[in-house]
Amino acid sequence: MSSLLYAIPTIGIAGLAFSFWRFRQIAAEDPGTEKMQLIAARIQGGAMAFLRAEYSVMLGFVLVVAGLMYLSGLSGDSHPLIAVAFLTGALFSGLAGFFGMRVATLANVRTANAARKSLTAALLVAFGGGSVMGLTVVGLGILGLSSLFLFFTSVIGDSPDQMARVINVLTGFSFGASSVALFARLGGGIYTKAADVGADLVGKVEAGIPEDHPLNPATIADNVGDNVGDVAGMGADLFESYVGAIIGAMVLGAAVAAGTGFAQDADFMSPVLLPLLLGAAGVLASLIGSLFVSRDESVDPQQALHRAELISAAIMLVSSLVLILFVLPQGWTSPEGVTVSRMGVFAASLIGLGAGLAIGFVTEYYTGAGKKPVQEIVNQSVTGPATNVIAGMSIGMRSTAIPMLVIAFAILGAYHLAGLYGIAIAAVGMLSNTGIQLAVDAYGPIADNAGGIAEMSGLPKDVRERTDRLDAVGNTTAAIGKGFAIGSASLTALALFSAYMTTAKLSSINVAAPNVMCGLFIGGMMPFLFSAMAMQSVGRAAASMIEEVRRQFREIPVMAAALELYQKNQHLPADEWSEEDRRILDKAISEADCDSCIAISTRASLREMILPGLMAVSGPLLIGFLGGGEMLGGLLAGVTVSGVLLAIFQSNAGGAWDNAKKVIEGGADVGGVHHGRGSDAHAAAVVGDTVGDPFKDTSGPSLNILLKLVSVAALVIAPWLAKTSGANDVAEAPATAAVSAQE
Repeated sequence: MSSLLYAIPTIGIAGLAFSFWRFRQIAAEDPGTEKMQLIAARIQGGAMAFLRAEYSVMLGFVLVVAGLMYLSGLSGDSHPLIAVAFLTGALFSGLAGFFGMRVATLANVRTANAARKSLTAALLVAFGGGSVMGLTVVGLGILGLSSLFLFFTSVIGDSPDQMARVINVLTGFSFGASSVALFARLGGGIYTKAADVGADLVGKVEAGIPEDHPLNPATIADNVGDNVGDVAGMGADLFESYVGAIIGAMVLGAAVAAGTGFAQDADFMSPVLLPLLLGAAGVLASLIGSLFVSRDESVDPQQALHRAELISAAIMLVSSLVLILFVLPQGWTSPEGVTVSRMGVFAASLIGLGAGLAIGFVTEYYTGAGKKPVQEIVNQSVTGPATNVIAGMSIGMRSTAIPMLVIAFAILGAYHLAGLYGIAIAAVGMLSNTGIQLAVDAYGPIADNAGGIAEMSGLPKDVRERTDRLDAVGNTTAAIGKGFAIGSASLTALALFSAYMTTAKLSSINVAAPNVMCGLFIGGMMPFLFSAMAMQSVGRAAASMIEEVRRQFREIPVMAAALELYQKNQHLPADEWSEEDRRILDKAISEADCDSCIAISTRASLREMILPGLMAVSGPLLIGFLGGGEMLGGLLAGVTVSGVLLAIFQSNAGGAWDNAKKVIEGGADVGGVHHGRGSDAHAAAVVGDTVGDPFKDTSGPSLNILLKLVSVAALVIAPWLAKTSGANDVAEAPATAAVSAQE
């Protein structure tokens, strides 16, 4: 068993080495014309400037929290090394976002240039950039967790009675990752939506110029935002999901070993190490799968990506079965009294994978451009913005039903097969292929940026058509990825909740107790308050952006003149404009002050992300210290249920509004009447899409992190609560996550 443990960091290093090799390949690609490189340099400069500013703000928070964790570790069941774990988790989460941003801003212009040759050439560059992001995230996650685990066991001890303490110290890694991820996802989401809303409302609706037109000064900021929110934010988000699921399973694995006689066995660490081994297998499966994206020009891009995912999934399934059969004993009884077998644990991992796929496909149905729900919004757009918004809201609410049922039955099935440990393994199973899943997700923003660069560079129409095809595939894969993110957040939060009860020595929580009911209501409220703060932040930042774009169109004479010329010549191809008109347009584009728009988004996102982030971190700590372990348990239950519902609703409503707008822009016939760009239905759809933007790209994705951050924060202080709250003795009553209502 120990030899396997020492091999895990090596696999993490292999994933990082593969990422570096792919990065060198992307960097060697042709970046295109001088104009393309200039635009790409402005996007990269804005993205990296934002990241530096964001990380400098987060640095103070990280250092303060690390100091507090060090002081708390000097006493109790924890250890001062928890501060080291926290700092490492924060650092690695930041690195995941940084490397993702770096490769995305490198790959976007090269994807646009490759699209001048063929669709497949562009696909390979975009996916290559995404695979750097995916393998970096899982490589850093496995390397960090396994290396810290080895270090902590050597310092604290690796005996059965020290294992719970070692893993509690390791939870600091997840806490650091979650803290940085929340600020990165929230700050990035505010940035990108402020720029996107400002660019759309003034550029597309008021001025009537196309999306990504270089005359719009917010366009560069919008493209920067795609990288800031959808690449750096998403990378940090999935990094903390990945490590959170593994740590939750390790905590419950330690409880299994302590409660079932594993301590007398030479392999008592097997249920603790299994999540790490499954994560390492996922790194290799993702690495191999990423090599199988088809280079055949006749293969559809979506089929090419699905092929890579299916190969990776097949490798992961076989690896999981082999590892579970090799590592775990034949059978045991869980602390909750469930009879568990090795095949039961394997089946639980399959349930997690199946639940993630099911939620992803449901998400695709409710947000897909060719599906009935989106067509409902298209039909309602004909009668105005109000009916468009009503239709989108109802579809978002309706879309919560099936995913919640899937999650509920997945929990029951995994628990029946392997107890609470089975639920945790289901979460790990769902996230085991994070490397390839994130590669496909990150490919989408790269393709989207490539389309913007093609538009702003004046490349031929067929180049933009190719990048739009790649972007359309990216929208579908992003929908499935969001389904996985929501499903994994719910299962991971439940696993962490169970781990919290085990560590806090709570055998049950009485929901009839006033303090628990109070915690439930406060927890149920937190996702709504958090979402409100996030959306208000987007609204304030977007208002500043709108005023700046309007000011430039109004006060810069050559831009006002160029807008009039565009209205006059928009029915003509660019090469049929008169030389004088083209000269005026080029001069206006050169005078557009993109830097001021980038500065507005940067300042607003950094300012607005602080209050919601502090609420998420401080809320569970205050409730735990002031109200005790049971009240905090009630808060965790409330946050999890309302947070999952709200995240599904917001993500799906926003995605459906977005694709309804795209359908109308491509031309839609409703009641025998054609509706396209510039129509009243299009204006209504743009309003709906604007409402949905902060739903799907700011507050919705951030809620996934909120669920786990609250649970991880509770898990970190659980040893202190166990000593001070007079909780039930876990030795007498094995800890479970059961919630009872006693009379």
